Amino acid sequence: MLKIVTIVGARPQFIKAAAVSRVIRNDHADTIEETLVHTGQHYDPNMSQVFFDELEIPHPKFNLEISGGTHGAMTGRMLEAIEKVLLSEKPDWVLIYGDTNSTLAGALAAAKLHIPVAHVEAGLRSFNMRMPEEINRILADRVSNLLFCPTEVAVENLAREGITKGVSLVGDVMYDVSLYYRDVARSNNDALDRFELKEGDYVLATCHRAENTDDPSRLREIGLALADLAADQAVILPIHPRTAKFMDEQGLITAMKNVKLVAPLPFLDMIRLEQAARTIVTDSGGVQKEAFFYEVPCVTIRDETEWTETVGLGWNRLVDADRTKIVTAVRGACRPSGAQARPYGDGSASKAIIERMLG
Repeated sequence: MLKIVTIVGARPQFIKAAAVSRVIRNDHADTIEETLVHTGQHYDPNMSQVFFDELEIPHPKFNLEISGGTHGAMTGRMLEAIEKVLLSEKPDWVLIYGDTNSTLAGALAAAKLHIPVAHVEAGLRSFNMRMPEEINRILADRVSNLLFCPTEVAVENLAREGITKGVSLVGDVMYDVSLYYRDVARSNNDALDRFELKEGDYVLATCHRAENTDDPSRLREIGLALADLAADQAVILPIHPRTAKFMDEQGLITAMKNVKLVAPLPFLDMIRLEQAARTIVTDSGGVQKEAFFYEVPCVTIRDETEWTETVGLGWNRLVDADRTKIVTAVRGACRPSGAQARPYGDGSASKAIIERMLG
């Protein structure tokens, strides 16, 4: 029996892990035992029983409840707590996802205990070392034994850093997720009616990265751009209370009176709104990809992205946090002509990951 400890700490990581865990349960229940560890890095009120029911995954065996504080303090506390879990569980592999502090802490704890590390979404690079996520990616990749790359670009990034051993191009687990839940969200969801939205006739926006929310000038540009757009079309913004607080302090909530401000959405609600949007405005890497998967034009309020394929294929535009550029890009957004390329695999990344871990 192969024993895997999976480390996750944020809602997007649970969603990715759900795809791989489903393969373990459905195809390898007799040969693999998986233990889920939630660091607690991101508190999300929507991660209730409904969330786990939607994703068809059990609650984590361990919830470390570690959140808040500086990056160093948070990562250090996670490192200590994860080490205790690994010493008690004695897994054959530690499986990590993405680029959060939980990812780095899991990688370091395992590496120091000489437990092999498998990294899903390895090789992604924004080439912006001011992003905590970039540091986490680089260090996690450096100590990983299996590096599961979603794209050819990710493989090339690792090769330039001298990392070729253990590297596999498997495709993107988020594409697996999007295919699995696409029709479920369309057939069993009333989000459009609840929010009084029409299919293909609104802008869906998200804004959560610290580079935007913690910078008053950038946040103001983004908020005013959404207010401009809402003057002549429907705009919906699922907003975290922390971001709402910053916006309110700047008077942006009042300025955005025509924007539909709603609490962070359950998983299937978000998938439904992404599919039906005319355009998506976001600073989220995951939402950029989901827009691409669902063939919805995306405007990214950053000046770089890890998902360069979405830009190169014409589905995504980088506009930074600039009011005029955001408004112009959204109003001019359209679907590229021609057949949709598939740079993220064929939807079987999760199966490929487990096959490689089984050796």
